[in-house]
Amino acid sequence: MTRPDRWDPADIPDQAGRTVLVTGTTVGGLGHHTALELARRGARVIITGRSPERLSESERAIRTEVSTALLETVELDLADLSSVRRAAAAVAGLGPIDVLVNNAGVMGTSYQRTADGLELQLGTNHFGPFLLTGLLLPQLVASEDGRVVSVSSQMHRVARSAPLGDPMVQSGRYQPWPTYGQSKLANLLFAYELDRRLRAAELPVRALAAHPGFASTHLAANGQYGRASGGRASILDGAIKLVSPNTAEWGAWSTLMAATADLPGATYVGPDGIAEFFGRPRVVTSNKLSYDEHAQRRLWEISETTTGITYP
Repeated sequence: MTRPDRWDPADIPDQAGRTVLVTGTTVGGLGHHTALELARRGARVIITGRSPERLSESERAIRTEVSTALLETVELDLADLSSVRRAAAAVAGLGPIDVLVNNAGVMGTSYQRTADGLELQLGTNHFGPFLLTGLLLPQLVASEDGRVVSVSSQMHRVARSAPLGDPMVQSGRYQPWPTYGQSKLANLLFAYELDRRLRAAELPVRALAAHPGFASTHLAANGQYGRASGGRASILDGAIKLVSPNTAEWGAWSTLMAATADLPGATYVGPDGIAEFFGRPRVVTSNKLSYDEHAQRRLWEISETTTGITYP
């Protein structure tokens, strides 16, 4: 039985025979700890990274703690839609997928455009995962009890509107943090719309979302300086670790609960502490904008046009 008020990793059921794909498994981050715990419980875990070097580092780190880990590695850069398609093609031969964890993302970056012409944060945090989910949907359906978990953030609350404009055009002055907030709002709009569409299509897949609270990861330093250490990046990274009430390991608990607990689709999981900054994971609610069904549908339409995929 799921204990929504006192959940912790001890509640994760045996994952033997299950396959989970986790994006963004850089060592020390939320995705790394998510993949590690699922491997510890016996799942075959497909880990992804933007380079062979990062993948090797992630694989070694997991095997150091779980020598018997069943791991597959796939190169994936969510900021490049052609990379997403190549990754999905590589995964196609691995059989049914029980859980897809859309964890990878960038935070607070300077103004940049992807190879596809998309603003970097929205391109990486939303459009890449949107395409990946659609391409992997047949394998999620084949599992007969598939699950898609989108990792959002409390920063979704700073977004004043949904990102419903032309994604190829920058409207007004670029602001890194409000843009990040919009990308995290997009994660929730996507999760709720995806779950509704899956139910309407009577497919055996559900969509959920989670957020880690205020967790000490390298994401902010990577976003600001393109690296996690060295000079100002080390200073920022150290400052975040100093003030963060949650380690990355604890931050991953919300994702793990959303990925393994007996929860219905469209559930949002986050910490139970003050302002959801820290604590044990439980079912939480997102902001009013995220439940706007018109915005959910419109973002879906924009995403289909942008990525060239239609599903479910």
